[in-house]
Amino acid sequence: MKRYYLLFFFLIITSFVFAQPAKTIGECTITYTIKIANDTGDAIKTLYIKGKKTRSEVESPSFTQTIIYDNKTGEATILRELNGEKYLSTFNAAQWKEKNKMWEGLKVKLTNESKTILGYNCKKAVAATKTGRSFVMYYTTAFAPSASENPYQFKNIPGLILEYESETGEGKNIMFKATKINFSPVPAAKFEIPTSGYRILEPL
Repeated sequence: MKRYYLLFFFLIITSFVFAQPAKTIGECTITYTIKIANDTGDAIKTLYIKGKKTRSEVESPSFTQTIIYDNKTGEATILRELNGEKYLSTFNAAQWKEKNKMWEGLKVKLTNESKTILGYNCKKAVAATKTGRSFVMYYTTAFAPSASENPYQFKNIPGLILEYESETGEGKNIMFKATKINFSPVPAAKFEIPTSGYRILEPL
């Protein structure tokens, strides 16, 4: 009888261990390389996550763009630097949803395919837009980010995305692949909106 009790206890503990949800990451910095189809230029994306806010910085030889997004309010700010000029646009939740309307009706299929990125086992997901475009994403279930940089584009992905496809405004395919993850605290100053030095542009 004692043996049965021990076996029962072991099964409960084992089930508890394997049922544990992914560890929530409240602060981290992820660096991605960016490859644009038919473009030989090098670009880098840096994603900062802190609580419910994200900051996504894209640096290329021709321009830089930063998007600061608040998951609580749904508000976003875009900062751009182009040809020596600086521009700032702010979006309320409704405006940001409208700007991301290409992702409305997004259907995500989670597959059993996987590969290793930065030492993490990453599962493959395929997202299909209502226009018929498909985008591949690889995510690790080892972590669950506390905030999404874009809940419209990355809807229903149960983990931290380390590689994904997107497209430019001209319809060119873009590949983002993580090359580094840093779990050190992210300075709160990263999410402060500039009050000067930028030309204000109304959301399109």
